[in-house]
Amino acid sequence: MSSIYEFEAQQIDGAPVSLAQFRGKPLLIVNTASACGFTPQFAGLQELHRDYGARGLVVLGFPCNQFGSQDPGSNAEIAGFCQKNYGVSFPMMQKIEVNGSNAHPLYRWLTSEAPGLLGSKAIKWNFTKFLVGKDGRVIRRYAPQDAPAKLAKDIEAALAA
Repeated sequence: MSSIYEFEAQQIDGAPVSLAQFRGKPLLIVNTASACGFTPQFAGLQELHRDYGARGLVVLGFPCNQFGSQDPGSNAEIAGFCQKNYGVSFPMMQKIEVNGSNAHPLYRWLTSEAPGLLGSKAIKWNFTKFLVGKDGRVIRRYAPQDAPAKLAKDIEAALAA
């Protein structure tokens, strides 16, 4: 695969989504969890969506229960939690795995395009973030502890590219 536009995912309600529909827009892809120390980052992700969405940024949340079982709910429960507690209006996808033999193909590609520290391809924890440029290529990988607001400069550059 040469770009993100070759992948598909399912919205949290199960509807299929071709990532090709986001061609020409920067994407911020995040594996999320509802009961994690980093869960308050949903507010920051929503701020990025609010501040940059009209300029083309698309934030995509991918719930994952692989780290400490911190997102055990159903897709409907996760959607309700995100909307009620953080006003999430950016697209949330169905719960996936991001590591291992059952990892979603998108995440296998993201981690190969932007390995972590010391070349590790594994996602270490919830709220690992990937910024993808308008050309569908990964610009940068961010650690879970990187607050969404810290990404603003890179997002601005991706929007201007």
